Amino acid sequence: MERVDFTIDKKMANHINGSIKGLNENITTNKKEIHRTDDSWEEISIEVPWGTVQGKWWGSRNKQPIIALHGWQDNCGTFDRLCPLMPADIPVFCIDLPGHGKSSHYPQGMQYFIFWDGICLIRRIVRKFGWKRITLMGHSLGGALTFMYAASFPSEVEKLINIDIAGPTVRSIERQAEMTGWALDKFLDYEELPESKMPCYSYNEMIKLVLDAYEGSVDEASVRILMKRGMAPAPIHLNKDGYHFARDIRLKISLLGMFTADQVMAYAKRINCKVLNIRGDPGMKFENPQVYEEVISTLRQNAELVIYKTIPGTHHLHLVTPERVAPHINSFLLNH
Repeated sequence: MERVDFTIDKKMANHINGSIKGLNENITTNKKEIHRTDDSWEEISIEVPWGTVQGKWWGSRNKQPIIALHGWQDNCGTFDRLCPLMPADIPVFCIDLPGHGKSSHYPQGMQYFIFWDGICLIRRIVRKFGWKRITLMGHSLGGALTFMYAASFPSEVEKLINIDIAGPTVRSIERQAEMTGWALDKFLDYEELPESKMPCYSYNEMIKLVLDAYEGSVDEASVRILMKRGMAPAPIHLNKDGYHFARDIRLKISLLGMFTADQVMAYAKRINCKVLNIRGDPGMKFENPQVYEEVISTLRQNAELVIYKTIPGTHHLHLVTPERVAPHINSFLLNH
């Protein structure tokens, strides 16, 4: 993977703590180049009422970070290839959403309303650390959540970076009405599924299964990155060899709590921060693709700045081809 270099002058470099974990420094004439490495992060655990929320904190713990949220059924490893290409002096806190990666699952009896739960989670974390004027970055579902947070707390967000998502996924009200009964029964089926019936796979079987499921959005190397947090050894008491998915199977029921186009536009009008939206080409295939452009147009009404870029790549372009995405994010962070 090609590495993007970010060059700063000595005066700026003197303000950077040279002891930050994982930084490599290459001295050249009158310039100092700072790079993040693949291991420039530490595991973070935040206590919440239902357990813990886990994440990876890239860079200094002494500065307020960008808050980064991943997509549906992914985990915070989705940013593992992007973060090393971002400015090393800007920390990034990548979170495993509830039920994903290494974060705790919800207790039995609780449902996931994925397009709402994450908004409260962001708020919980912001209040815990007392952060002000935050920068948010999200991919797919994570981008829908950061969009909603920026709309819900418009005076408290400075910058919003979304990757291959404009706002929450829009479903027709007819489809929601038609599928509600099915979704409720399916949720209860998953809840009642005994642990002994949970599928278990060898490592290679797991990688192939996930690669096939993503239908070309990721490559094998990307799957191996995601599965570092996306799979876990089968529990010893089951006497099974192999691995199972770490994420909560109940997350598969994502229909409940969806949005209409009118709702999304109402929230879009409330966003007044600086926005960078990166659309993959071809990227994600949406049920209502015209909504994406309509959201961008609506954002331009009140947002301080809207930069909209279309970049060749799949829905997971930030993970598969981060060298295409990073320069646009870095320019937005450093120049706007």
